[in-house]
Amino acid sequence: MARWAIGDVQGCSSELDELLTRIRFNADRDQLWFTGDLVNRGPQSLAVLRRVRELAANAIVVLGNHDLHLLAVALLAGRKQRRNDTLAAVLSAPDREALYAWLLSRSLAHYDQARNDLLVHAGVVPQWHARRVALLADEVSQALQHDPEKLLAGMYGDEPDQWDDSLSGQARARFIINVLTRIRVCTAAGRIDLKQKGPPAEAREPWMPWFLAPGRATAATRVIFGHWSTLGFYRKDGVLGLDTGCVWGGALTAVNLDETAAPPVVVISHTRVPLQD
Repeated sequence: MARWAIGDVQGCSSELDELLTRIRFNADRDQLWFTGDLVNRGPQSLAVLRRVRELAANAIVVLGNHDLHLLAVALLAGRKQRRNDTLAAVLSAPDREALYAWLLSRSLAHYDQARNDLLVHAGVVPQWHARRVALLADEVSQALQHDPEKLLAGMYGDEPDQWDDSLSGQARARFIINVLTRIRVCTAAGRIDLKQKGPPAEAREPWMPWFLAPGRATAATRVIFGHWSTLGFYRKDGVLGLDTGCVWGGALTAVNLDETAAPPVVVISHTRVPLQD
């Protein structure tokens, strides 16, 4: 069995199909780990959702911020698409309820303890070890399945900006969601700044890429993530970053998780979406 990690697809269905052909994906033996953000900004979000859902147990999928945003637009009265969203086909699809239910059953993190691999969309704060990440992600997953409207209505916003074990309710869920689906930089103490979206070189003290925080509790775990297109492909410091900006005209990237020295498999984007905030 091969385990392939795949970066942010964001509605680039043609590139995903080509990538699966390039890696010679075989449903009898292979497993695909998706870093989240299956949808939005790209032209074929509906096709991507259907394709990945059909993979069933062959696909491990964590939720990204765009996946959660789709659920919010779909399930919350008054929550509208943003100007740059490309979710209309999903929202009007005849099978949309089944697709929403499938997304609601996905987690924010997947931890393979036997291999010590942690899959998240964006990253972690330095104080959380892998098992803690899995437990916190499970908290949010249970809330998302029990009362999705309440969780989704409370997830928007950038506060609190630092973890405290005493956090509870919507503030606790919001921080967990923001870290696992939106973080790029933090301080050594785990304070996050969600407004910084540029390349790592633009971070200034006390801010640093989350994976370079000293004493990071996940340092002994391989963390596989996406979300940071201006970082691009990144394989060092014990992490594997896979968002190579397919939707922005970059590439869709896959890495064989069981062949650590193997080069990534890359499909150059056919999609040309203007880069916007």
